[in-house]
Amino acid sequence: MSLDRSLKVASGLTRHRNVLSRAERIAKLTEKGNYDPAAGDPLGLVKVGNRKVTPGGKATKKADKTDEAETKTP
Repeated sequence: MSLDRSLKVASGLTRHRNVLSRAERIAKLTEKGNYDPAAGDPLGLVKVGNRKVTPGGKATKKADKTDEAETKTP
């Protein structure tokens, strides 16, 4: 009998999410200094962007060749 997809281990379910929970939004706003937890009940919180950061790759070979061609022509 196979294991249902919803019962996988927690480490396999971690992935990028665009929507943050209320606690995660408060934590991000507190880090930035846009929210004071001592102020009281957090109603009407501002939106918080959650962007996935991808590492930059190497420059393409085509771009390198055009750079070399520009430097060689007078």
